[in-house]
Amino acid sequence: MLFNTALFGVFFLVFFVAFHFVARSRGAKLWLVTGGSLVFYGAWDVRFVPLLLGTALLDFWLAREIGRSEDERRRRLLLVVSLTANLGVLALFKYARFFADSAHGLLALLGVAAPEPTFSLVLPAGISFYTFQSMSYTIDVYRGELKARERPEEFVAAVSFFPHLVAGPIIRASVLLPQFERMETPRWEQVQRGYLLIAVGLFKKTLADLLAPVADGLFGATGPVGALESWTGALAFTGQIYADFSGYTDIAIGVALLLGFVLPPNFDLPYLATSPVDFWRRWHLSLSTWLRDYLYIPLGGNRNGRYRNLMLTMVLGGLWHGASWTFVLWGAYHGLLLVASHVLAARLPRWSGAATPPALQWVKRAGTFYLVVLGWVLFRADSLGSALRVLGGMHAPEVASDVTRASVLTLVLVGAGLVVCHGVSALAERTGLQRRPALLWPAVATCMAVAMAIGTPGQSFIYFQF
Repeated sequence: MLFNTALFGVFFLVFFVAFHFVARSRGAKLWLVTGGSLVFYGAWDVRFVPLLLGTALLDFWLAREIGRSEDERRRRLLLVVSLTANLGVLALFKYARFFADSAHGLLALLGVAAPEPTFSLVLPAGISFYTFQSMSYTIDVYRGELKARERPEEFVAAVSFFPHLVAGPIIRASVLLPQFERMETPRWEQVQRGYLLIAVGLFKKTLADLLAPVADGLFGATGPVGALESWTGALAFTGQIYADFSGYTDIAIGVALLLGFVLPPNFDLPYLATSPVDFWRRWHLSLSTWLRDYLYIPLGGNRNGRYRNLMLTMVLGGLWHGASWTFVLWGAYHGLLLVASHVLAARLPRWSGAATPPALQWVKRAGTFYLVVLGWVLFRADSLGSALRVLGGMHAPEVASDVTRASVLTLVLVGAGLVVCHGVSALAERTGLQRRPALLWPAVATCMAVAMAIGTPGQSFIYFQF
């Protein structure tokens, strides 16, 4: 049930009316959220609803037992059970074939004959998101940062809450559980912002779908490619993944606001970052902060083996995105960029400081954007060979005969799409437009009209595959 379809529109309209006008008590609202969210998730594949419920109920019970116990050994054992169960399920569905294929390849290199893996598993939608959300609850209870709930309704509703269920943001229990306790009616300012974010999100999804064929044309080709074609396709995917993912997030946050729930932002104009460190303070914030709090800091953080911890965190963050060596390399690449940024900041503090001349800031933005685009080639490519082909094309001399009016126009339109993506994001994130009705509703109407006129209904969101 995709956000950019009429089916979701009907579903949300019925849910909205039932939530605000039919379900009067807090308990009724909790059951409605859980039931509606399971319908939303089951519309994709009802077979995986028990997996979602099982994950939530297991972590609820383990966290409750951790909260009740004063035996540190038992508390630690219960936490290990939670981590093992969550990561085990994730490994089974998402990485079993990857590990099997990698082992088969390694054995072949060693000259050992082994049968080639032939099994395949359907990847449950959103498993990486709801697994991390559920697992963080038991960790927070174990740390004493969150009180375990005694009844499952709130926690199950928070984990399954449909706006963020299948593609994030990764919302921690400490953010949602207090809101499920209060069940506040949305203020008019929240309603206005919710409509704005939904409209902007649908508009950005439309832009993403327009950029997708250009990127697919580059990464689907097999022969050599020139510089202009390579850069056009790489920039198209750079715009596509941002517009697609941030568009989903905008809609998720907007839908939640209409129900009275406030979800934290997940993006902050990432392509205006002035360094790789700044980029990860702006891109996929819910994942980067999750990895920081639950992986980087427990590994030792800045205290012990800082650069080693940073590299390991980013490699695992890359692997979180998918079972492929290109994702591992993408994570390692960004890990190296972060390490280099910290080393440069220590040796050249004036260069890395925020109080630099505006012209230098734009130079840093351009350099960071270039490095990010190179990384997106690794992220998008189906294989290392494909990535090297595109990267080689991006840095090869352009043949004059390959430069046509159509190819230049395509590059210009892709660049315009990138600018518009950030422009509408700034419109929604950095202005008080929702407090100016004379400007708000024309902006909402324009975004919705464009999305409906040239959109591609039913086109899946990129991060559904993770």
